[in-house]
Amino acid sequence: MVRRGLWRCGQPGCDRRADGRGIGFGIGAVLYDAITLSEGGYVEQSNFDRYRSLRINEMPDVEVSVIQSTEAPTGVGEPGTPPSGPAIANAWRRLTGRSVYRLPLVPINV
Repeated sequence: MVRRGLWRCGQPGCDRRADGRGIGFGIGAVLYDAITLSEGGYVEQSNFDRYRSLRINEMPDVEVSVIQSTEAPTGVGEPGTPPSGPAIANAWRRLTGRSVYRLPLVPINV
């Protein structure tokens, strides 16, 4: 569930979709965005065939609730990205009892 203020909106549906994409980007970053270096110092994820990201079938359902606001406008999709990390880390801690200190949540970090 995402809740955010709405300032001036020409296309509310577009704003909701942008919030969902921001959350998806944040989830992918927290779970998979690892860049590793080889012994020679080269990036191993040199292209998208070696770079793991969130797939469409892994995206959870996202409900966006838009509330009216008189605050100054800011970005639309970006606000959903940063809270994804703490939300997933908190869920991990509740599930396992162990805190997360490094991202992404790949096996070596958890």
